[in-house]
Amino acid sequence: MKIDGKPYRSVWVDEDGWTVRIFDQTKLPWSLDILRLTDEEQVAHAIRTMQVRGAPLIGAVAAYGVALALRRDPSTANLERVVEMLGRTRPTAINLRWALERMRAALHNLAPGDRVAAAYAEAAAICEDDVETCRRIGEHGLPLLREIAARKGPGERVNVLTHCNAGWLATVDYGTALSPIFQAHDAGLPVHVWVDETRPRNQGAALTAWELGKHGVPHTVVADNAGGHLMQHGQVDICIVGTDRVTRQGDVANKIGTYLKALAARDNGIPFWVALPHSTLDMRVRDGVAEIPIEERAEAEVTELTGRTADGRLETVRVVAEGSPAANPAFDVTPARLVTGLITERGRCEASEAGLRKLYPEKG
Repeated sequence: MKIDGKPYRSVWVDEDGWTVRIFDQTKLPWSLDILRLTDEEQVAHAIRTMQVRGAPLIGAVAAYGVALALRRDPSTANLERVVEMLGRTRPTAINLRWALERMRAALHNLAPGDRVAAAYAEAAAICEDDVETCRRIGEHGLPLLREIAARKGPGERVNVLTHCNAGWLATVDYGTALSPIFQAHDAGLPVHVWVDETRPRNQGAALTAWELGKHGVPHTVVADNAGGHLMQHGQVDICIVGTDRVTRQGDVANKIGTYLKALAARDNGIPFWVALPHSTLDMRVRDGVAEIPIEERAEAEVTELTGRTADGRLETVRVVAEGSPAANPAFDVTPARLVTGLITERGRCEASEAGLRKLYPEKG
């Protein structure tokens, strides 16, 4: 994807051939800061503090974290240590564990002297896999938007509601939920996106709106609680969201608030689609509500907000009464019964074990 005409990916190896570069997503949309990661501790910090975020992207960055750790010590003991350490940074998104297990499998049986080059190669392969996966998700989601456009009058816009950020900032490139939207826009479809602000970290207002704006996609930021109202008044044609983990029966873990959007969509007869890359599918879990661990993040993310003042300064202010505690579950689970279908790199399917097995028979 492009920023002001210049192509970028969300993670890359620097010109020195070994350090890793990412955008500091905590600084967006106010400034475009690029971080230089030189060891696994910096990678872990970036993931924990959400300088880098998005289920597919944290897996890719963690893979490079393994490579950075092995530069200093390529031993089997260090390989196991860094895989376990990075795996503890974020508990809900399964892509992190998927990428680290793939790195371990690729490197474990190699001689220590061969591991560093192999680690960088495997991390690069994980990134390329993600890029192609997201591109194909866009291809398989695009017909859904074409069908809506065909039912409408000439020039009448296709209204998509999305939640959180599932664009190229959350992946290596293209994005998951935003990939069909970018492709629809590039194909000339009159697509318009309702962007949930997505409290408490405002990934929609800060990141999704920024991405769409940089790509020239018409969009409007709305408060999280406005989605149901828009649906009731015929202003939403389709909901497309990303996911941090999908179970074998099709339950979907995603940013907190996704479940409420799915309920509103069901009540108003609006299709609710989830963009699912293969790395986010967890066939080891059946009941998402009962089995997926939900990350509880710091209460300051709820009690405080950061923004730009009228004179251009960035300030953090408290928005909750002093002495009032806050809870901050970062994700919720949308049961499969509320999901119209899944958009994957292999095609679309129903959110069910049968649907997933049809597309992923090798997953067991």
